[in-house]
Amino acid sequence: MHSTIAARLINITAAAFTGAALLFGAHAAHAANKIVARVSLSQQVMEVSVDGRPTFAWKVSTGDRAHVTPTGSFKPTRMHEMWYSKKYDDAPMPHAVFFSGGYAVHATDAIKRLGQPASHGCVRLHPDNAADFYQLVETFGPDNTSIVIVK
Repeated sequence: MHSTIAARLINITAAAFTGAALLFGAHAAHAANKIVARVSLSQQVMEVSVDGRPTFAWKVSTGDRAHVTPTGSFKPTRMHEMWYSKKYDDAPMPHAVFFSGGYAVHATDAIKRLGQPASHGCVRLHPDNAADFYQLVETFGPDNTSIVIVK
């Protein structure tokens, strides 16, 4: 986990649960903590809150004019540190957090396109941010994570 995400999570946890320790082990779920990742299609940004506290705001690329990004509220359905798209010529999807069928939040190497629609419907993030988001979901658990996509 990147040091900035670890530091922010420690500060959030300390403020929310005085004296409680945050464990960063794989698959360690924290029932009291909830993650909400809100993706704005019009602003091309993903805002991540932990227990209602704004924690991160990252540029994204969502579906272009020919490809829709689904809207609504979703739970992660599966996660892969590395996935290759079966639909799009084995395109790499690092740190993929799937939320609806073949749609996922994942890293992209097209970082110059972040902040504008450019994907086939997935939510693309900078590789560092995708790794941090993946770690957040892994740490707090998919059941404690919501991905909300709005126009």
